[in-house]
Amino acid sequence: MLENSQETKTDLSELGEFGLIDHLTKSFAPKLPSTKKAIGDDAAVIDFEDNQCVVTTDLLVEGVHFDLAYMPLKHLGYKAVMVNASDVYAMNGKATQITVSIAVSNRFPVEALEELYSGIELAANIYNIDVVGGDTTSSTSGLVISITALGTAKSEEIVYRNGAKPNDLLVVSGDLGAAYMGLQVLEREKQVFKANPNSQPDLDQYSYLIERQLKPEARKDIPPLLKELGVKPTSMIDISDGLSSEVIHLCKSSKTGVNLFEEKIPLDPAVISVCEEFNIDSTTIALSGGEDYELLFTISQDDFDKIKANPNLTIIGHMTEENEGMHLITRANTKIPLIARGWNSMEKEEEEK
Repeated sequence: MLENSQETKTDLSELGEFGLIDHLTKSFAPKLPSTKKAIGDDAAVIDFEDNQCVVTTDLLVEGVHFDLAYMPLKHLGYKAVMVNASDVYAMNGKATQITVSIAVSNRFPVEALEELYSGIELAANIYNIDVVGGDTTSSTSGLVISITALGTAKSEEIVYRNGAKPNDLLVVSGDLGAAYMGLQVLEREKQVFKANPNSQPDLDQYSYLIERQLKPEARKDIPPLLKELGVKPTSMIDISDGLSSEVIHLCKSSKTGVNLFEEKIPLDPAVISVCEEFNIDSTTIALSGGEDYELLFTISQDDFDKIKANPNLTIIGHMTEENEGMHLITRANTKIPLIARGWNSMEKEEEEK
């Protein structure tokens, strides 16, 4: 939240567009044999041989998707890669290359963009992804980041959203709700800082929640884990907009209903504790919070024994016939219609129309 006014700042105009690209990407070197040509030509050249190519794009806009008052630029770069890689893993694929495009206003010096790209580079190195291109342009206000991710998967291994069948089990990786509660803590501390700029927040007790918000990890481990267990999901999606929204996506694509059991939803103890502190229902947060980047998928009941004891996976419900509808089964064993209340970037515009 505080800046060091003594830092050296290089104006973007000193480098120009192509000089800036060269400066920010000079440390990116191809690691994968599928990258035949990376940065430095009119287009990248990727050779996937016998694999199917998986492509996804996400756009992050300052003031809509992130707030630089508490989002460090290095973390933002890292998170931007995770957002896209997660979509590739949700296809049961392996993320291999990304392109990075940014629109930036002149209030950002070169050093700020170096921080952003250092986070991108860190994520690319950890997840074994090559940065193979992109673009830069000016923005009249703030920062915009667009990343396109490419990945590979064998045609027989790709998983879509539309393959679930009635009686399939609904499974989720990890735990839910932490990223949203981390955001609530950061927003609260931002307001405290506005009221008293000399205050220094003590965030140690919220470290897990804040890390889930500022530096999420895509579940690259789940596709190979499922393969090792001998399980191919019948449908799959990543949780970016909230559990309820993603479950509904699977149901609508697969033309099924669902029974989702409240008592089975995995919650970290830190989420439960902070929900009590904020007087918010933890189930509501898990259903609607979003940005967990866990994987939600369905499997045949025949595969139950293969995953039932795995600590990375939790069975949270089962699919039903479409005419039975989509329901949350509460702890009191009451059926409540499942409603998509996840984050919607277009919500205000829709209300105004």
